[in-house]
Amino acid sequence: MKTNKKILTIFTLCIALLLTACSTTDTADTKENNASLTESDTTSDSSDTVLNDLYQQENQLFADHEEAWNKVFGMMRKSNADPSGNYADYLADTVEANKDSFTDDELKILTDDIETIRKIEDQIAEIESKNAASDTADQKNNSEDASPFKNFSGQDFDGNSVDESLFSDNAVTVVNFWFTGCKPCVAELSKLNELNDAIRSMGGEVVGINTETFDGNEAAMKEAASILESQGAKYRNLSIDSSSEAGKYASDIMAFPTTILVDRNGNIVGDPLLGGIDNQNNYDALMKQIQSVIDADSTNK
Repeated sequence: MKTNKKILTIFTLCIALLLTACSTTDTADTKENNASLTESDTTSDSSDTVLNDLYQQENQLFADHEEAWNKVFGMMRKSNADPSGNYADYLADTVEANKDSFTDDELKILTDDIETIRKIEDQIAEIESKNAASDTADQKNNSEDASPFKNFSGQDFDGNSVDESLFSDNAVTVVNFWFTGCKPCVAELSKLNELNDAIRSMGGEVVGINTETFDGNEAAMKEAASILESQGAKYRNLSIDSSSEAGKYASDIMAFPTTILVDRNGNIVGDPLLGGIDNQNNYDALMKQIQSVIDADSTNK
């Protein structure tokens, strides 16, 4: 199974956006451009360009109102997110559930942005619906080549080098993306350690990737290691290069924690698990998915 392209494209870190130059788009022009999309814009030759433009319009909103949106992103646990739904609904639900945390001005900004995002998402959904049939075949053919864990490299917090054999040596590798200041991330660390102990005899392993430790950031690794120790988490955690394919993949994750499964060949299996596994429903769902990958691995031997 392939990773859901929609999830990865939608959940883009606002922080990552700020590291790249974003051209400012006039709001009136944006609305006019949105309204003027025609059938010719959504042909197979131009649909990717149109989609990229629409995503960029969303990204620009996040960048323009960085402070307010960073607060929202920090509140996202995503365990009940519906990747097939309109992203604006999910954003609106998150804001509504935490509205006391925002000022009146912030609520006005977020509400206006969400309505603009809703219109953009409607256009995205229409284009993707038209392209779905042809895209499905292409994605199946290219899914393995597109895996961000091919030619993988990194180092653990003790300075030991790690490569793609990390995955080839396991029937399944559970990769958990987290960062030090994320309370839901820290809350699940002991449960992840429990999961690692449970699946080691089954041919599985849990691996953490802390996004603040990218590029061998020693201070961040020291801080992350201290938190892991305080939570009794002894499974491997890695620092990877931010410019690597795996690093780019991690930078496209907007809300944390997010957990994925990687098979022996370095391919992502199924959809990301959104939310901490200290939630029993999430833990049970992940264990079921892990068993499925292990069973498939055993069949293919």
